[in-house]
Amino acid sequence: MQLYLPIADLPVNVLLILAMGAAVGFVSGMFGVGGGFLLTPLLIFVGIAPAVAVASVTSHMAASSFSGALSYWRRRAIDPMLAFVLLCGGIAGTALGVWFFVLMRSIGQLDLTIALAYVVLLTGVGGLMVYEGLRAILRTRRGEVALSGRTGNRNWIHALPLKIRFKRSKMYLSVIPVVTIGLLIGFIGAVMGVGGGFILVPMLIYLLRVPTSMVVGTSMVLTLVTMLIATILHAATNHLVDAVLALMLMIGGVTGAQFGARAGQRIRSEQLRLLLGLLVLGVGVRFGVELGIRPDELFTIRDTGPS
Repeated sequence: MQLYLPIADLPVNVLLILAMGAAVGFVSGMFGVGGGFLLTPLLIFVGIAPAVAVASVTSHMAASSFSGALSYWRRRAIDPMLAFVLLCGGIAGTALGVWFFVLMRSIGQLDLTIALAYVVLLTGVGGLMVYEGLRAILRTRRGEVALSGRTGNRNWIHALPLKIRFKRSKMYLSVIPVVTIGLLIGFIGAVMGVGGGFILVPMLIYLLRVPTSMVVGTSMVLTLVTMLIATILHAATNHLVDAVLALMLMIGGVTGAQFGARAGQRIRSEQLRLLLGLLVLGVGVRFGVELGIRPDELFTIRDTGPS
């Protein structure tokens, strides 16, 4: 069954889009991360313009993170002060990312920028996750006890000035690294259409030593607000958010997430990390292969608008 997408300006198979949303929702439910890093490339691979894919996935990410953030808030598993400081940087980073998005689109380099960003980010992060996952599996087989994500060791970040107290996380930490991390995640999310949870969660645990119990919920709050702002800015400045596409993805995503969560409970944590790393690495390599393939059409015609 074909359905015409008004903003993407092409017909798509409804069952295919629903299946994609369900598959990404399954991955999100299984691994506990947002599926933007997978959903945006899938949309690009089936022919949707990268600009439309990024802008539409931001709305999907905002909607999918809302229920999760609300659930964690009710369980008091969110640090309000940490979320606020992250958002101070995240909102600025999102605005900066949308500005960069518009700039690259105006000079005709947006598609290349998005592809290169995915290749660098996903291959790098995926490679590290595969390495860490293999080490964890080997430690388990040798009977060694894995180190906790939060140790008593203090690094150079904890010596920075402008410290404030994050009561719920029981930390006394400088706002400089927190704002910087929020800025980075907001920028990446606006340019690439990803929530950034698969980057943010390890940074909060291993760099800032945030308790694991507070990490996921606080990360979801940042994803919710930054993706919502990115959606509004993309819709207002670029007019690229395809509501029909986003709605189909949401329907599939909600369904798939339920099955993914059940499947994730049956797999060991170190195996989950390895599988997620392989998935992230595979998408990055796929983008790299796409960049190296000679296109059928060497030239494209692009509407630059009224002169």
